Amino acid sequence: MTARYAIYFAPALQSPWWQFGTQWLGRDEHLDRLVPQTTVPQMSAQDLQRMTSHPRRYGFHATLKAPFGLRDNYGEDDLRARMQALARTLRPVALGPLQATALGNFVALVPIAPPQALAALANACVTELDDMRRPLTDDDLARRSSDTLDARGLELLHHYGYPLVMERFQFHFSLTGPVTAPYTQQVLMAVHNSVAQLNASAPLVLDRLCLFVEPASGKALVRIADMELPA
Repeated sequence: MTARYAIYFAPALQSPWWQFGTQWLGRDEHLDRLVPQTTVPQMSAQDLQRMTSHPRRYGFHATLKAPFGLRDNYGEDDLRARMQALARTLRPVALGPLQATALGNFVALVPIAPPQALAALANACVTELDDMRRPLTDDDLARRSSDTLDARGLELLHHYGYPLVMERFQFHFSLTGPVTAPYTQQVLMAVHNSVAQLNASAPLVLDRLCLFVEPASGKALVRIADMELPA
């Protein structure tokens, strides 16, 4: 399989939010290396590693355009150029305070009051670059379709290659993969103070588009470029 690319938002490298996410997941997605993971009271290191294994592969990020393959007539340089051109048309979005919450069976950070401009920015990333996306194969569609997708979800999957876009979009930073209720509460308690301190001292602004690459199926995604948004 050829590489897949994703358009994410990730906090600036070495920023306080980036340091929090990197230490929580135990991975630097830019250098593609594991780092010492934070400790959680009354939780074993092994349990935390297991719960964070799924988001660790992707790196600390919020999805704007989910991983996709490029059409044969486009290359990575073309995608970088188009992303840079798109970034020049967008403006930073102050996200306001974030909070940890359960989204279904996983824990994520979400804006307490998502700004209206956030959905518009995400929609632009989905639609303005979609002509570069390689269409899903029948096998892809069969694998990604599930009994949980309703008619609209299937429509979005077929049209954009991913069902959680447009009005189904929810901006979030995944902190865990699937977890049971007792672990959910432990995670919520573990990050509460850190998130509150970050909200107060370093309010998060979506100020860049980040290009991530999955070199081969199942490999960890690597952050290869940031396109800052003009103020």
